[in-house]
Amino acid sequence: MAYLNTAELQIDLFCRGVRIDPSCDLENDARLVSRTRAGLGSGLEMIIPGPLKDNWLNVPLVEAFVKESPYLLFKRGQSYYVRHEIENHEYRIVLPPQPRWYTQKTSKGTLMSHVGVLQGTYLGIYILNSCSYWRMSPAQNCRFCTTGLNVGVNEEAKKDLEDVVETAKAAKKESGMTFVHFNSGYQPENGLDQAAPYVKAVKERVGALVGVQMIPEKKLWKYDWLIDLGADHFSFCYEFHNPEYFAKYLPGKHHTLGQETFFRALEYTSKKMGKGKVSGEIIAGVEPIEDTLKAIDYITGAGAFPTVCIFRPTIGSDMENYPSPRYEDMEVVFTHLYEACKKNGIPIGVAPNIEVSLIVQPADTVYLAEKNFSYYVYESKLKVMKLLSKPYFNRELRLRKVAEISQARKCHSEREATCGEA
Repeated sequence: MAYLNTAELQIDLFCRGVRIDPSCDLENDARLVSRTRAGLGSGLEMIIPGPLKDNWLNVPLVEAFVKESPYLLFKRGQSYYVRHEIENHEYRIVLPPQPRWYTQKTSKGTLMSHVGVLQGTYLGIYILNSCSYWRMSPAQNCRFCTTGLNVGVNEEAKKDLEDVVETAKAAKKESGMTFVHFNSGYQPENGLDQAAPYVKAVKERVGALVGVQMIPEKKLWKYDWLIDLGADHFSFCYEFHNPEYFAKYLPGKHHTLGQETFFRALEYTSKKMGKGKVSGEIIAGVEPIEDTLKAIDYITGAGAFPTVCIFRPTIGSDMENYPSPRYEDMEVVFTHLYEACKKNGIPIGVAPNIEVSLIVQPADTVYLAEKNFSYYVYESKLKVMKLLSKPYFNRELRLRKVAEISQARKCHSEREATCGEA
């Protein structure tokens, strides 16, 4: 078997995980293993250096399938490597150090790592109380998720606004963070309303790109409202394209919303904001691969980019004993992902310093692409876009005044009444 390239190794490690050799000193050399939010970041943060770009991943450590992994992480001198013990191939990797601000407290005495954590280079913050699907009887939580076990235990429940601002400032100052991603599970009413003060505060008091991932709203004018408050990105987790898998594994989303609500919100915001500013989030390795490929085609066809998570049977979830996906299947998925982004002209890898360790990012898949004429044209366009967008991103990363919450809300809600928008 030939040596794997950067993306191939990334995918295989997501699928197989890594065992830890006694030579490793993770306590001093690595970020803490953080079981927050849905639990998908419960592995070890690492970087695979590559000639085109460095790929980040949060590699599984403790799930049952990892015991059979051929990969061993070990330390030689001051450097870390993973070795495939069957093929006897070694790959140098980098462990990002734990930020000092992880152990600092806010002025209210809250540990900053209980407010938000870096998952790659972006700051992920679960802003509201645990997803309400967990509190239904019987529970209607997504079957792969462990949010109900983590929020309020390994992290604060509803996040205090001042704590969020102080944590984001610390992450920007020390870690060079450029993107804050707010998310939450199902809240019966007004999820976007509750996100609004956080979006405005980060834009005005921190200076960062802001993403919002909430249960989709049927009142689409609320997305316009959040854009006025500074939202740069929306993401929609509909997980499975196959309707039967959506209903089976996402019972709460199926019964309270339905797939169409996700599609309508994704299409509306993508049309409103332009290509590459909205993402559709799906899981690969559970539904048939053909359906995952259809999802990628749908998302890119709508002008959004696919955020594809390789299924991880997280400990404590209802799918804890579900098998991890096969590398061969995932290679097909991510090769197709690059081609779909290229075909639809999706700008990938353009925003500054945004590396997401929970997924194989669209930009990561460049290593899987066929190096033909269309590849060089697309990559050249991406380089030009990145250069031309620098002034825009420099502006977005500075403190700037945005609309007043109540005034902007009143304006858009009145437009709904006038225009009859649902």
